[in-house]
Amino acid sequence: MHKGLTEARLYVRGLRDYVDRIGLSGVQPFVIPSFTALAATRDELGADSPVLLGAQNAHWEDEGPWTGEVSVLQVKDAGAQLVEIGHSERREHFGETVATTRLKVAAVLAHGLVPLLCIGESAEVKDAGGSSSFILEQAAGALDGLTTEQLRSVLIAYEPIWAIGERGRPATVEELREPFADLGREYGGRTRGLLYGGSVNLDNAEDLLGIDHVTGLFVGRAAWQLPGYLRLLEIAAAHPKAAGRPSGERGG
Repeated sequence: MHKGLTEARLYVRGLRDYVDRIGLSGVQPFVIPSFTALAATRDELGADSPVLLGAQNAHWEDEGPWTGEVSVLQVKDAGAQLVEIGHSERREHFGETVATTRLKVAAVLAHGLVPLLCIGESAEVKDAGGSSSFILEQAAGALDGLTTEQLRSVLIAYEPIWAIGERGRPATVEELREPFADLGREYGGRTRGLLYGGSVNLDNAEDLLGIDHVTGLFVGRAAWQLPGYLRLLEIAAAHPKAAGRPSGERGG
């Protein structure tokens, strides 16, 4: 929950002008603002913007008695091209489960948008040595039943819970090698991309991008201010891996 309409417009206007002026070969920027700023962000970006616009959540039903919810059709109408699903805060505070992530992935795909599936384990799971099996089960449950073609549209963002947020501890490259090796064996080359998120900053972004099977970054607070996001995009564009793979910012 960050940025009102005026703040969102100023942020996206600056991002649009920068991308239009500089260009970012090999990098796919994206932003995921609050629901209230979706349409305004769409209008500021323009119809042909290379920046993808996402929604932070969406319900799996198209309409009905779901007071307070927003459907995939509604976020699509407001300009969303991708939908974030299963963020750890949604799982912890709002009862998101593997079953509901599966319903949402299917609904997002049915309406031609990109599902951005978030997976990640707690510190307790990590300390017990169960990181890889936990996140693979989360991913498999949400993606169960998809065709090969549908899977190609899915983005997976690995965000260890112990590494995100104000109290998160930045993960080391060594801590991430095994989870991404396992994700790569299961989903590498089969999905739209494998992103890493969790205390990403200007100091560690280049090293994180260098991990095998990481094809982009999913960034929160380091990109809340536009200069930080633009610098991260520059780091991604300069990285040897830059070949049209996602690198982006999440608002919220």
